[in-house]
Amino acid sequence: MKSKRQAEILRLVGSQDIETQEQMLAGLRACGIRATQATISRDIKELNLVKQPTGSGSYKYVVSAVRQTHHSFAGRLRNIFKEGVTSFDMAQNIVVVKTMPGLAPAAGAALDDMEIEGLVGSLAGDDTVILIMRNNQLAADLCREMTAMLG
Repeated sequence: MKSKRQAEILRLVGSQDIETQEQMLAGLRACGIRATQATISRDIKELNLVKQPTGSGSYKYVVSAVRQTHHSFAGRLRNIFKEGVTSFDMAQNIVVVKTMPGLAPAAGAALDDMEIEGLVGSLAGDDTVILIMRNNQLAADLCREMTAMLG
């Protein structure tokens, strides 16, 4: 999914000198992730990656300072999500996430920040977040992803 691919892109640019989109695609393929150049181009824009001089006359992709601040905040939200979610379940295209009392708004914000594919909308109360997915399959996919994230 998109979040897994983008996480891998961030890992790649953090651990290697990635100079071109072709190198990025090759790195993703090595991890078993297939993507097109157009998809990678959109990911670069969404992740606020910029090219920075390496000092040897070439350029490499890096995370912009703006993205690092946002990424740090997103990381904190994900930690709240991991620590605060007590259970989740789905009913057709609706995913219900139960949290510790008072943590549903933070968990909902973390989920909104993840830009989940097929998420139509979310609603958070005190200890419950309701996610409305575009279809049943996307709801099931999200539950599998949350199982992996919380596991």
